[in-house]
Amino acid sequence: MRTLFAVAATLITLASPALAVEVTESTTLPYPVEKVWQQIGPFCNLGTWHPAVESCTLRRKDGAQERVLALKGGGAIEERLLSSSASSHRIRYSILTSPLPVKDYAASLSAEPAGKGTRVVWKARYTSNGASDEESRKVISGIFTAGFDGLKQKLAAQ
Repeated sequence: MRTLFAVAATLITLASPALAVEVTESTTLPYPVEKVWQQIGPFCNLGTWHPAVESCTLRRKDGAQERVLALKGGGAIEERLLSSSASSHRIRYSILTSPLPVKDYAASLSAEPAGKGTRVVWKARYTSNGASDEESRKVISGIFTAGFDGLKQKLAAQ
């Protein structure tokens, strides 16, 4: 009887859908929200401040705006803009193809006033693919952190 329960428990575990992983990183910058939004709002501007991105190319496909991020060292990430709101300083996008260990990836990047500066929040929700949840979380968190560092440098240089 125990064996039957053990087999049933194993089958239920294997049949269960993978749980989504969520990653949220944030930083506060000493700049007004409009100045920060000028950098993060335009969908292809990521190519001007993220240190891992060599270039960004915009395209239209099936009526949607997409970007292709050519990565330094090779490779590319294709993403689709899901929504953009200048009034709420928020963009949402999904990854179509990438070398990252993720699938079903959707993210948002937003800016909100925080005292005399701006709080920037980058959130992603996805399923790990080809890596453990812990490994994929480290990769995505590292991308966000590197992006914040590049954004800080870009804003400081203006």
